[in-house]
Amino acid sequence: QVQLVESGGGLVQPGGSLRLSCAASGSIFSVDSMGWYRQAPGKERELVASITGGGRTDYADSVKGRFTISRDNALNTVYLQMNSLKPEDTAVYYCNALMLAVGDGRGSYWGQGTQVTVSS
Repeated sequence: QVQLVESGGGLVQPGGSLRLSCAASGSIFSVDSMGWYRQAPGKERELVASITGGGRTDYADSVKGRFTISRDNALNTVYLQMNSLKPEDTAVYYCNALMLAVGDGRGSYWGQGTQVTVSS
């Protein structure tokens, strides 16, 4: 079995920065696309940023120019650098990965979520 473990959330003031990390572990054959989603209370989960295995990135319009997604394929880890944070960024952030797991086949996996709170 495989799992995604994420970290880096916390409380920051508007204009501050946070860096989220999410590492895949277990019997992994390969990791394909990875991404970050967020969900605020009473809101639907939305895609924040994604990155393919080849490094192609995509961002929600609301975070373009402020957030940067990256990955370290050797570590099966995806990162989200968040700068110029706004109160509207407050949400639980979840990482996601499309992976080929040994014994489980290809599937979509989710991290446990990490809280990001932007408040003065």
